[in-house]
Amino acid sequence: MTEEEKLRVLIPHWIEHNLEHADEFRRWAGQAGDAASDLEAAAEALLRANQALTVALEKLGGGLSHNNSH
Repeated sequence: MTEEEKLRVLIPHWIEHNLEHADEFRRWAGQAGDAASDLEAAAEALLRANQALTVALEKLGGGLSHNNSH
């Protein structure tokens, strides 16, 4: 398996993992008081990272084939 093939497998996993963390950050933001906006910002940063990862995946000839619905 080439490095690009590995990345086509890894990147969708990373995207899914980031989505899970972003959801968790948002859930905890409601309990974070003054830090709520920071947790929201962290969640947004992960979503921006996913946009970059999606572009990278497309350039590598891959696509998202998993379910992002959570």
